[in-house]
Amino acid sequence: MMKSNLDPLKTSSYDYNLPKELIATKPVYPADSAKLLVYNRETDTITHTTFKSLMHVLPDNLSVFLNDTKVIKARIFGEKESGGKVELLFNKPLFMDRYLVMIRGKVKIGTKLFFPMNLQAEVLEVNDDGSRVVNFIQNDKKLDFLSLVEILNEIGHLPLPPYMNREDEEKDNEDYQTLFAKNYGAVAAPTASLHFTEELLEKINNKYDVNYLTLHVGAGTFKPVDSEDILSHPMHSEYFEIGSEAKKSLDEAQKVLAVGTTVTRTVEYYARTNKIQGECDLFLNPANKPIKVDHLLTNFHLPKSTLIMLIASFVGLEKTLEIYEEAIKEKYRFYSYGDGMLII
Repeated sequence: MMKSNLDPLKTSSYDYNLPKELIATKPVYPADSAKLLVYNRETDTITHTTFKSLMHVLPDNLSVFLNDTKVIKARIFGEKESGGKVELLFNKPLFMDRYLVMIRGKVKIGTKLFFPMNLQAEVLEVNDDGSRVVNFIQNDKKLDFLSLVEILNEIGHLPLPPYMNREDEEKDNEDYQTLFAKNYGAVAAPTASLHFTEELLEKINNKYDVNYLTLHVGAGTFKPVDSEDILSHPMHSEYFEIGSEAKKSLDEAQKVLAVGTTVTRTVEYYARTNKIQGECDLFLNPANKPIKVDHLLTNFHLPKSTLIMLIASFVGLEKTLEIYEEAIKEKYRFYSYGDGMLII
């Protein structure tokens, strides 16, 4: 896999072969028994442990940042006026009670879709990237975001990533939310945080300054990079918010541990713009390296994705591929329900 002529600005450089059996379709129990690969940049060494031992490998004097977004049951099934079946994936709210969604199948502007609980969606715009803008109506009333979320959580399904190749089950309602999920708005979980147990979280809280911020993970997180030049990739944007306490801790932090790529992007966007809420469209890669986050706890990511490019922004392309090769050799479980890695 290692070739010295790899170009960190070419998408094809971020490809790797993953045996299908290493794609995790269910989590391990307890959550902190998941494996953890630790890469130490100072000594250039890789060690293998488990999340249960996280406290033994984290440096001292850290400020820890976690994402408290909560996953919505964003997949709903209904029918068109013609009676044909339709599947809709909620993505995010826009202005004036309009919503960005993905709809499987052909729909044109003006199409009305019908779902359980008298929920209707009307297609207002059809975008070039395949997404649609709709409004949602129930009993002749346009729905605001909170009212819509209540209905989606009644009739919808958790939007498990496509590579899991299975329908959501009752157990996923617990497994695919973090222990500290609080603010509804995500269509994918911040997966590095799924490894925390109450006990591990308590230990971290006792030793470190722990803070929460919010970034609502959108469907764009799974979008592969299509352009061969990574810098031509149109980065998706996701809503974020940093509260006053987290902002203060960020400003005063000596060393920052970001739990997950979503936290990393939020912190780095703040470090560059000073904005504490809005749309984050920051693309971290070897040509745009972190300036605020010192350490990263994350899972293993899809080939050619913006997330594996984010890893390379910390350790470089060749080291990223070397770490991934080692994880495959050691039979780590990959992606959302998989094992994790820590860069210190």
